[in-house]
Amino acid sequence: MKKTFKMRDLECAHCAQKMEDAIRKIEGVEEVAVSFMAQKLTLSAEESLFDEIMKKVEKACRKIEPDCTIVM
Repeated sequence: MKKTFKMRDLECAHCAQKMEDAIRKIEGVEEVAVSFMAQKLTLSAEESLFDEIMKKVEKACRKIEPDCTIVM
């Protein structure tokens, strides 16, 4: 399953790359792209695990940039 989410308060391209790298390491993530310019997160993961993976994705993003939120 592939979904795209809007991101709020993503401050820099370097942080977006760090988020992408951290998300890629989460078990079950098939593909990920974080775009600073578009303020978007595109995630591909197994449908049955998607909600669980999204919780881990949000946690990883907050560690890197605490004010950034993913709009569901």
